[in-house]
Amino acid sequence: MRNTAKLTTAVLAAGALTFGLTACGSEKASSAADYSGPLVVAASPTPHAEILNFVKENLAKKAGLDLEVKEFTDYITPNTATEDGSVGANYFQNQPYLDDFNKKRGTHIVPVVTVHLEPLGLYSHKVKSTDALKSGATVAVPNDSVNEARALKLLATNGLITLKDGAGTEATPQDIAKNPKNLKFKEVEAAQTPRSLDDVDAAVVNGNYAISSGLKPAKDALVLESAKNNPYGNFLAVEKGNEKDPRVKKLAKLLTSPEVKKFIEDKYQGSVIPSF
Repeated sequence: MRNTAKLTTAVLAAGALTFGLTACGSEKASSAADYSGPLVVAASPTPHAEILNFVKENLAKKAGLDLEVKEFTDYITPNTATEDGSVGANYFQNQPYLDDFNKKRGTHIVPVVTVHLEPLGLYSHKVKSTDALKSGATVAVPNDSVNEARALKLLATNGLITLKDGAGTEATPQDIAKNPKNLKFKEVEAAQTPRSLDDVDAAVVNGNYAISSGLKPAKDALVLESAKNNPYGNFLAVEKGNEKDPRVKKLAKLLTSPEVKKFIEDKYQGSVIPSF
């Protein structure tokens, strides 16, 4: 990415320590809010950082926003960095994932504005359709609870499996009621699902990882999520209380501007869909 800084775990740790010393431990609320300096936003490389860099290079200066983009390739560090103050906001996740993350880790991250949807898709290097999947085929799915449930729902919607009544946003293969093809499931880290395609018969891949690995969801997916009534839109998020940060408000407005909508539509050709 042009002008995009990489943030390592070591830097995060140092940042967290510095913040802890200046904020007297965990008592961040006792310090006056500091909204000076650039707004640092943690983001997945594709498409989030690409969208943010479009804003940075084309819209931010005119709006009086100093924006810095830091890329992360995992789904954990952006939230922990936002929580400890190492970054001012993040842009990579959806509501079910955030709800699960806050619940399990005791964080206080809240959404600001929804920007886009990355349809989850089923891909294969070995077959051209779901009908061609043989009995006993192995399907890779993300191993985090929300994305695994989302993957299973995609398979169920397309008739490959049937989920038990009541299986929700934490469904696992144990919640499968019917499996006519006797599919086997391999749970892998979400970021590794594209790489697993040579080792399995098919894989369910998150949109950002599909795009960054060279897949074209609108063209290459055997089946793809529908955007209609989809709860998995990706949003700008901050630690609770920072929604009033004027820099965050400026960025939220820019991310839902006509210019960004056109950029998303032109660049991603249906593989990423504006949600505003």
